[in-house]
Amino acid sequence: MVEIFHARPARVRCPLSAALSAPPIVPTRGKLSQRKVSEAKSGHLKRQFQCVLCSRGGRFIKCIASCSELINHYAFQFPEGAPRKKKMSERQPLLLQSDASDYEGSRGSSARPVRSSPPDNTLVNVHSEDSLAVHAAASGSGDDERGPADKSSYNPTHHRTLEHPTSNFDTLVHLLKGNIGTGILAMPDAFKNAGLYVGLFGTMIMGIICTHCMHMLVGCSHELCRRFQQPSLDFSEVAYCSFESGPLGLRRYSTLARRIVTTFLFITQIGFCCVYFLFVALNIKDVMDHYYKMPVQIYLLIMLGPMILLNLVRNLKYLTPVSLVAALLTVAGLAITFSYMLVDLPDVHTVKPVATWATLPLYFGTAIYAFEGIGVVLPLENNMRTPEDFGGTTGVLNTGMVIVACLYTAVGFFGYLKYGEHVEGSITLNLPQGDTLSQLVRISMAVAIFLSYTLQFYVPVNIVEPFVRSHFDTTQAKDLSATVLRVVLVTFTFLLATCIPNLGSIISLVGAVSSSALALIAPPIIEVITFYNVGYGRFNWMLWKDFLILIFGLAGFVFGTWASLAQIVNDRTH
Repeated sequence: MVEIFHARPARVRCPLSAALSAPPIVPTRGKLSQRKVSEAKSGHLKRQFQCVLCSRGGRFIKCIASCSELINHYAFQFPEGAPRKKKMSERQPLLLQSDASDYEGSRGSSARPVRSSPPDNTLVNVHSEDSLAVHAAASGSGDDERGPADKSSYNPTHHRTLEHPTSNFDTLVHLLKGNIGTGILAMPDAFKNAGLYVGLFGTMIMGIICTHCMHMLVGCSHELCRRFQQPSLDFSEVAYCSFESGPLGLRRYSTLARRIVTTFLFITQIGFCCVYFLFVALNIKDVMDHYYKMPVQIYLLIMLGPMILLNLVRNLKYLTPVSLVAALLTVAGLAITFSYMLVDLPDVHTVKPVATWATLPLYFGTAIYAFEGIGVVLPLENNMRTPEDFGGTTGVLNTGMVIVACLYTAVGFFGYLKYGEHVEGSITLNLPQGDTLSQLVRISMAVAIFLSYTLQFYVPVNIVEPFVRSHFDTTQAKDLSATVLRVVLVTFTFLLATCIPNLGSIISLVGAVSSSALALIAPPIIEVITFYNVGYGRFNWMLWKDFLILIFGLAGFVFGTWASLAQIVNDRTH
């Protein structure tokens, strides 16, 4: 019979040092076999670690004995005969959350996160940036018996309070809109870099992998919500909580994991804004070149003023009509574009079935950019009226992604077959210039993307704005700083679009750098760490599967970034 004690920081003599005269203290993660316990008692357990207080590495008990304070990052198991603490009263779990309390009841020491607790014994406040709040579910030995059962029966979807939950159809529409943007118009250029048949099957495979990674992210979110008894988590919080409940050596990096995911979300959305800026300018230029030619930088500069004014609107409620108009214009523009592509199609032998190895990384960057919706998956699932319908074989996620993958494949296949090696970074730039209908398509798509810029811009602003506002005291200064931030960020995307006027190159670069990190690299890492204490299935199939996806994502990240940067440099030198 053993008890688990969680060390708290206190200005008292370390009870672990006093316990060294008793049977040895054994570091544990879950249950230990009798053989491991006997090895530890006889001094043969060679487990290495780095002490969080003195930053020394070495034998566990030896380093503990030399530290003057308690270490709060580990759980210790006291065998039979070791000194035992009194059972906690029912009020002690509440006292543990106080900044003025500690394990021994001393005053003056601030509460620190208990990172040593296994998932079944902790409740994490994921909305805290620096620490976890520990909540005990019951008192005494009954906690060990009832705790795991209570956690496993916790259903996060039953604890969500939604003011305006969305139906399945609404969620499907939002999922389609979150995935279908400028990326679909760049798919013919992606097929050019891959070849007709490589692009055809590669896009299908890419869609399957990206959809599976979305399912992985949702599954990890549900597991961590049950584990920490939280109704919902977003992308960065899932990364944070997975590290918090993962291997002991990785728990110190939980805040870093959150910040990395947040940073890549910021980079991704800023990249989308740059693409939107350049897309609108190129399409307007293509229309105006029929009457009067000017450099694309002039059109970017003309757009800067209206873009800044539009993005000063802070309430998304006022942008709902704008979003509706943008969606209608996008659907109309895609329908007319299809009518142009399907007329007088040449033979399949007129285009390359397989491209060269040098251009395949560019295809990867553009294709992964097109599947840009992993950032909206968790918010959509968290806001559903019936979230159990989101997953599953015929769920909302699979239905939406099948539609998206079919649209991407069709646009890429027929667009490349129609225009061959002359296809542009956006298929709208290949439409006939003198035709009135094609001019209307360019204008409608330019207006739609211009209006959609605000929705893409809303995400990076929400990431940075709280940090900027925290540096000011008065409400007037906070509002002024938020306004200046919006102007600076819009201007920053304008400068990036001006420096890289090649639409295909910037799309491939954004996809290779940020989209691959969020869609292909982060989900397998999160899943491996989340299920570290649970298991990876028979023959560790989950581990092998995640390892292969991770290698694929890293290869695309490295080679796609390199190829995109090389193409950008080559375009500027020539």
